[in-house]
Amino acid sequence: MHDLLLLQITLFSMVAVGFLVKRLHIVGVEGQKNITDLVLMVILPANILTSFTATISPETMRECLWMLFISLGIQILVVILGKFIFPRQAEDRKRNLRYALICSNAGFLGNPVAEGVFGATGLMYASIYLIPQRIMMWSEGLAVFSGDKDIKGTIKRVLLHPCVISCNIGIILMLLGVKLPDFIDQPVKTLGRCTTPLSMLVVGMILADIDLKHLIDRTVIEFTIVRLVLIPLAVYLICLLLPISRAAIGVSVLLAAMPAGTTTTMLAVKYDRDPAFATKLVIFSTLCSIPAIMLWSLILV
Repeated sequence: MHDLLLLQITLFSMVAVGFLVKRLHIVGVEGQKNITDLVLMVILPANILTSFTATISPETMRECLWMLFISLGIQILVVILGKFIFPRQAEDRKRNLRYALICSNAGFLGNPVAEGVFGATGLMYASIYLIPQRIMMWSEGLAVFSGDKDIKGTIKRVLLHPCVISCNIGIILMLLGVKLPDFIDQPVKTLGRCTTPLSMLVVGMILADIDLKHLIDRTVIEFTIVRLVLIPLAVYLICLLLPISRAAIGVSVLLAAMPAGTTTTMLAVKYDRDPAFATKLVIFSTLCSIPAIMLWSLILV
């Protein structure tokens, strides 16, 4: 319990630093974008690859398959839920809500949280969990805004994403029992260790853009409750019935309890689908996710 509390304090402190560097204009909008791209394209893939270098037992392999099935089930659930929830909202708001249900911030925030709470095994489970979400993000998720379902384009985007490439390489190395040579392994591990601090810094920078006067919106609050409480609660109750470890249950629930993905705002701007509302979804749910993740961590560990 002491270690978990220390972890939560550390994560919160890094978020606070990110908040300050953005508010004090030490890092601007372009700098924030560059740091985000650096994490997603270089540092996070290195961290994912490292998570697959440990000795893997048949039991762990079985749980990785369970993680894949659980994640796929969650994605199907949120796609269906998105079609029926909030029926009285304006069309552009509906699109934002549907996308934010499908595409949470698990790919950016979830990995460091899973690793921090459950170690390298948690990171490996999270990497497997995120495969179906990335597929949905570039297929059904993108189609919500654009109306275009480009299957070939989706396959290409998924296969060429650095995190997916890293995950595939890691799985191959794990199955073959091959270890990376030290001159590759050590730099990759060193890069991977930067994931948590940089990820939390970016979360703090996002929160620094909050304008409390325009943030409160009943629909945004309702969405946040669904995203951070009801969905992970449903996942938790279902996972308790499955023959999987506490770590697998924990990672599944924590990644189901992630806020709206930042790409919600980006796509809303690109397709002119009420970007102001999209920004509220992302910022308010991200702000509320910090205490929510802490509470879920206490329940799950």
